[in-house]
Amino acid sequence: MLVDTSAELRQDSAPGERDNWLFFQSWMQHPLRAGAFKPSSPDLARAMAAQVDPSLPGPVVELGPGTGAITRALVARGVDPARLVLVEADPGFCALLRQRWPMAQVLQADAWAVPDLMRSFDRPAAAVVAGLPLLIRPPAHRLRLVLDSLRHARPGAPFVQFTYFVRSPVPAPRAGLRAKGSGMIWRNLWPARVWTYRLPGRPMEQTW
Repeated sequence: MLVDTSAELRQDSAPGERDNWLFFQSWMQHPLRAGAFKPSSPDLARAMAAQVDPSLPGPVVELGPGTGAITRALVARGVDPARLVLVEADPGFCALLRQRWPMAQVLQADAWAVPDLMRSFDRPAAAVVAGLPLLIRPPAHRLRLVLDSLRHARPGAPFVQFTYFVRSPVPAPRAGLRAKGSGMIWRNLWPARVWTYRLPGRPMEQTW
């Protein structure tokens, strides 16, 4: 059964009980795909968006945007919605995202296939921002997703991911990847950390 997002949707509407309910419905239907039963909090979304440099040219790719909590923070950060490529598997969420951000490119696709999608871009991506339940996949799959995404991104581009655990959800540090974790973001259910990954030789500035 698909999530019904057709009634009274409003572009760029603030998150609230309706978004929580839509997210909970999606989680009940596909708990492993959704990973969480409610959207990221504003504090977590801002911490994710803070790792993206809006002045770096190229698309900004978001994996698993759901109802758009982190998307909203990216736009508030200064990312032009026309630069957003939103990769979402849930068709109901895709419909909601297209209505809220009509200038963005919304792709109904498996986020784990995003490196193949990025090969078709006219320009390399400026950032990849992910809200995926990485821990449901083996460590080698997580590492491959991050490395392959960054290899199709612009030099200096980050891959940003949050986790409810203290340790990095991607095997790091290692010769092929650099990682930097944030402090714990307590105002989220559940508390989370933001991890930012870059290829070696790329800058790792702290941006919050």
